[in-house]
Amino acid sequence: MQFKPLANTGILLPEICLGTMTFGEQNTQADAFQQLDYALERGLNFWDTAEMYPVPPKPDTQGSTERIIGNWIAERGGRDKLFLASKIAGPSQGGSHIRDGKTKFVASEIESALDQSLTRLQTDYIDLYQLHWPQRPTNFFGKLGYGNTEAMSDQTVTSLEETLIALSNEIKKGRIRYIGLSNETPWGTLKFLHLAEKLGLEKFVSVQNPYSLLNRTYEIGMSEIAHYEGIGLLAYSPLAFGYLTGKFRNGARPANARVTLFSRFSRYSNPESEWATEQYAQLAEKHGLTLTQLALAFIKQQFFVTSTIIGATNLDQLKENIDAFDVNLSEEVLKGIEDIHRQQPNPAP
Repeated sequence: MQFKPLANTGILLPEICLGTMTFGEQNTQADAFQQLDYALERGLNFWDTAEMYPVPPKPDTQGSTERIIGNWIAERGGRDKLFLASKIAGPSQGGSHIRDGKTKFVASEIESALDQSLTRLQTDYIDLYQLHWPQRPTNFFGKLGYGNTEAMSDQTVTSLEETLIALSNEIKKGRIRYIGLSNETPWGTLKFLHLAEKLGLEKFVSVQNPYSLLNRTYEIGMSEIAHYEGIGLLAYSPLAFGYLTGKFRNGARPANARVTLFSRFSRYSNPESEWATEQYAQLAEKHGLTLTQLALAFIKQQFFVTSTIIGATNLDQLKENIDAFDVNLSEEVLKGIEDIHRQQPNPAP
């Protein structure tokens, strides 16, 4: 297991983070405990969750993922050995059932969200607290284009300054250690960083955005920010909802797969993505690799990636994903990836 610095915090994080958004939906608590135990055995002490989880979000399951992790902590102990990340939901995406729809990034609602997450997690602090998505209308969750009427009507959006002050105050209280962004844009990231410097407030130390062979849009703008500002990527959906494992090749739909169970997950199933996935699968086979190995090893070799978030619905998948990080791609393989990328860049942004 390799470890990488979290910005300039002095914290070293494992190059793999355990994603947990299936806990409470596709995974029972017993399943989750098995994964958490195994992750820790392999050195993965960095776990990511959210108040909205599990996904897809439903009123009757909301908060279950944090609750399961909290039960693990209460039963197993060792909270001080974990680096625990969670996220506060913003308006419009998570559903009105989350905190009765009070999901703006203002001090009172940040405090309320944090109270509830800490209770479910059975801890008195969260190591990394992230804004799950921007409150303002912008490009995230696969949305293309900017400048339409919705994007320009942001009069009711909480100012970034107000949000940053509220989060900095929670750090002073000791209820969170560091703050992170998620599904954020280059403008939002830089604006937050510059505000922190100008006002003497806490700086965001990470950005959790999608990044995979099918979505390399992070390289446009955000990777340059990582280079100059030292804020690293926590890459989510590295296997594109399982498409980059090869299990959906030739139209296959395994019975218990997320894409099979939930029709809303169609982001990676367009013809362009399927073509690119097949090309990457053939490239992997040519070099004696699995598609999973190709996809995950590619991400870990990017300079701007602090950690890659992997999730699994069973222990065998988790083992395979972790083992894939032992692979280092040759220059020949990397060139093959770039050749495919040029022909079909970012088919699933």
